[in-house]
Amino acid sequence: MTAPATTGLSGSKASSWLKRRLRDLAPFLTLLFLIVFFTLSSPSFATMGNLENILSQVSVTAIIAVGLTFVILTAEIDLSVASIANATGIVVAFFTLQDASVNIANLPLPGGVAIILALASCLLLGAVTAFGITAIGIPSFIMTLAMLQIGNGICALLVRGQIAYNVPDLIATLGAGSIFGVKWLVICAALILLIGHLVLTYTRFGRYVYMVGGNREAAEYSGVNVKLIIASVMIISAVCSGIAGMLGVAHFGSAQQDEFDTYLLDAISAVVVGGTSLFGGRGGIPNTIVGLFVLGVLNNGLDHINIDSFLKILIRGVILLAALIINVYAERLRATDTAASH
Repeated sequence: MTAPATTGLSGSKASSWLKRRLRDLAPFLTLLFLIVFFTLSSPSFATMGNLENILSQVSVTAIIAVGLTFVILTAEIDLSVASIANATGIVVAFFTLQDASVNIANLPLPGGVAIILALASCLLLGAVTAFGITAIGIPSFIMTLAMLQIGNGICALLVRGQIAYNVPDLIATLGAGSIFGVKWLVICAALILLIGHLVLTYTRFGRYVYMVGGNREAAEYSGVNVKLIIASVMIISAVCSGIAGMLGVAHFGSAQQDEFDTYLLDAISAVVVGGTSLFGGRGGIPNTIVGLFVLGVLNNGLDHINIDSFLKILIRGVILLAALIINVYAERLRATDTAASH
């Protein structure tokens, strides 16, 4: 006589688990579908060489997305990541000692100094963003939109329509070199993803990031310095963008204006498509990794089946829209399930 009740309870638990995991399961199932679809559609897709291509293609986005994951987990947004990456890449190229015949810099400096100046520049831009949001109270959307314009202005001021090709040897090696057949850029992206995951999972700062995103008022009552956490994630985002910008310049082979424009949408898409909640407090680096692979497999696979380039942009937009819908719907399901359990 108790079997139906037991079955009903088991079904209720399964339904509750599915609601909680919808945001994580949807991108993973999407990735599996895309892999199977493109494997069946093109014999050149499922090869080790193409896997290396996908990893290389998503590496710069991955580094930017790490910092953006920290920001979105606090329920904030950073629209300046691509322009800061571009500005930092241009700064490191602008100040690198160049051949006199192609020198566009007024102050050519040794590579190590150029790297330090570039890192200092992205750190400063991140600090300005953090100050505007936490000290002045400007919403992150508006503040980072302004910083996007400032970053673009720095790029235009430095290059003035020209292209710089020289970067420090260390940056050239990490951005374009390889070791034992594996590109240093892929290794750097993997290390930064790992560090980001370890910080978010195993440190007090990481727990505070989730607390601030999950319930800001509760975090304040618990003694968490919310403004300091938000300022910190903004600076982390800027530094990650700066590192991506320097390595990206070496990977592309040159530094020029508007070089990173597409990376804003790519980085946001990777974080959101992967399942990190736009409302903060849920998600993390593993979600971002899945999102990166979804975008990487999608873009690479569409190239393998020779689809119209304009249609590819449309498909990416549809995928992002679907991820946003799932994100919002999953949050509503979780809230409903939580309310029902109480």
